[in-house]
Amino acid sequence: MLKNLTIKNYALIKELEIRPDPGLNIITGETGAGKSIMLGALGLLMGNRADVKALFSEDEKCVVEGTFDLSGRDLEKFFEENDIDYDTTTLIRREVAPSGKSRAFVNDQPVTLDVLKELGDQLMDIHSQHDTLLLAAQAFQLNLLDLYAQNQAVFREFSDRYTAFRKVEKAHDELVSHAAQLRREFDYNAFLLSELTALAPENIDQAELENEQQVLENAEEIKRRLAQAYDSLNYPEMPALQLLKDGVQALGSISELSPQYQALRNRLNSSLIELQDISQELEVENTRVETDDARLEIIQDTLSNLYKLQKKHQVETTAELITLKNELSAKVDTVLNLSEEIEKLENEKKAAEEAATEAAGRLSETRKAHGARLQQEITALLTELGIPNAVFEIDFREKPLSADGADTVTFRFSANKGSTPKPLKEVASGGEFSRVMLALKYILAQKTQLPTIIFDEIDTGISGEVAVKVGNLLRDMARSLQVLAITHLPQIAGKGSSHFFVYKDDAEEKTVSRMKKLSEEERVNEIAVMIGGQNPSVSAMNSARELLSL
Repeated sequence: MLKNLTIKNYALIKELEIRPDPGLNIITGETGAGKSIMLGALGLLMGNRADVKALFSEDEKCVVEGTFDLSGRDLEKFFEENDIDYDTTTLIRREVAPSGKSRAFVNDQPVTLDVLKELGDQLMDIHSQHDTLLLAAQAFQLNLLDLYAQNQAVFREFSDRYTAFRKVEKAHDELVSHAAQLRREFDYNAFLLSELTALAPENIDQAELENEQQVLENAEEIKRRLAQAYDSLNYPEMPALQLLKDGVQALGSISELSPQYQALRNRLNSSLIELQDISQELEVENTRVETDDARLEIIQDTLSNLYKLQKKHQVETTAELITLKNELSAKVDTVLNLSEEIEKLENEKKAAEEAATEAAGRLSETRKAHGARLQQEITALLTELGIPNAVFEIDFREKPLSADGADTVTFRFSANKGSTPKPLKEVASGGEFSRVMLALKYILAQKTQLPTIIFDEIDTGISGEVAVKVGNLLRDMARSLQVLAITHLPQIAGKGSSHFFVYKDDAEEKTVSRMKKLSEEERVNEIAVMIGGQNPSVSAMNSARELLSL
């Protein structure tokens, strides 16, 4: 229940505070005085979008605070799950900064708008003219029926199964689409893979082959030069090795005469040994180098194919070709194994769809069972509300499985005797629409046990005795929950346990909207004005007193 509402710097409101009664709170005032502004402010407490354009002063932040009595609401678990301190007297605050940034608090702890909305939906129901328009929409009608049927558990089971079905269906469809794409690419990928498989890049050492190619391509020249180097050491008229031997021998004869001669002899002998070793290696290398045209052709073909594929795939190394080969192999294998995967997902999809369809069937059964009772209750209430020949029916049609089940629901209505009920939006007048919505809200309020319900001009299109009956219904609702009703009808205003008057104040530089709680005598005068206009007559004053006494 809403115990206190404070609004600062919002729309035409500079600062306003009201303390609604637990029963039926009536709100009246001139058109444009700001009666519906309070609904916008309460909407902020329920998580609605904030608009910086709604600030009264663009330089100050807007603050809306609501104090709620949560006694008997069983919301401790919600507070615990969202890590909020629980108190039976809970303060909800919404702030909108001039920059447009919005913040929300519950018991002075910051919360997200999603959490705020979920909490607000359990504390208040705001009925506006927009809701009456929504009543014509089948999705809205279906939601009202589920609220009446208290289908939360059944719907949750269906929703979980439907979500699981849609998940596996999406995976199946994506795989089928992916398979089609892969199959279109399969032939080309298989061709590329065959090229790489024939090349076998994993068995190729490119640097080694290129070196071997160099040697084979220049084998004759290499042998000639190696032989020339060997001969220069061994076969000229004065071979280099023989000259070094002679030099070592010559120095050997005098090496004992001086350490310096001994050192020179040793150095020359080392050079001789090194050249002898080189001579032997030249001879070995010469024997190793052979001309092999067949081997050269193989290497040239291999490297040619390697270079061609590297250029084709825009890579530079055999390692990159190996990676590409593995990727192509995986793609080709995937296509070859896709049929099995698709069949597996197809079976999972079928099972999930059957489970969701079964749950949708149970949901449909409970909707139809409660729909029959709702028809009777609404028809009876509409009779009380001045439509004696009213017929209200709920038409069920089966539809393909979707997020809200397998039912299409249409509210059908007839106000006249002998008329065939037709979709509500086609036959109901504004006043009839309002009464149907009021009847639905009246019944749903008892089902959902919301602590507070707010009506914005639920009296549209009605007057006279019907208005009296609407007032009686609102008063009856207020016995079990808190009701705030914005009205322009004196018959309804007279039924309230408290009465708030909204008016414009032009005393300051900027027009402001104010609200005050009326005393008994002020109520008489306000209702008399509603009956007879400004400066009400004695008759209007007496009528006002009579309405209040009733």
